Amino acid sequence: MSATPVIARQPSLLDLDDGITHDPSFADVQRVRLDRGAWVDLSRGWVSGHESLFEAVLEAADWQVWTRPMFDKVVEQPRLSVSWSGSALPPGLEPIKAMSASLSARYGVPLTRVSANLYRDGSDSVAWHGDTHLRTLPTATVAVVSLGHPRPFKMRPRGGGRSVGWSLGRGDLAVMGGTCQRTWQHAVPKVARSGPRICVMFRTEDWDGGGGRPPSAR
Repeated sequence: MSATPVIARQPSLLDLDDGITHDPSFADVQRVRLDRGAWVDLSRGWVSGHESLFEAVLEAADWQVWTRPMFDKVVEQPRLSVSWSGSALPPGLEPIKAMSASLSARYGVPLTRVSANLYRDGSDSVAWHGDTHLRTLPTATVAVVSLGHPRPFKMRPRGGGRSVGWSLGRGDLAVMGGTCQRTWQHAVPKVARSGPRICVMFRTEDWDGGGGRPPSAR
């Protein structure tokens, strides 16, 4: 699916006039400590000019419908996806490369594998899961920048328990770290109505989201 998807969206003209920047000082980051060694860092509005970045990612990505096995059949993921190496981002996405550098410096790991998911409306979603490869590691870091319409982002302990969650969008940053991928699960549930949302994800290069395999999505 190489053409830009047709979505119902009215971006803010005021934000489109802004340059695309982010806060490399992470001045507004707040850490939420979960149990079993997991944590989440949150920074509201970490990206300025988020509407412009939404449009840039929407147009630059070669969006695909990825599939996954379910029982005795293969099903399509209810969202569109793309994956790049940080060194191979399309023209126009230089701000994302700068974000990757800032995130890598802050968290001490090379978060240079970039992927993105497009939630076209409230029917697009992702079920409870942990990153397939990263959940086998003692600790892992995954950073997510949410663009466009805010959507609920839910987390719950693996094996069951009370969930926590936040509404993320419009340039918000969420970083899952510690044992998050191993001891917790996360999801973006369906909602009755929603404008389109793109989440841009940063992982280490040993994560492989290609070959028709779905990225663990936020």
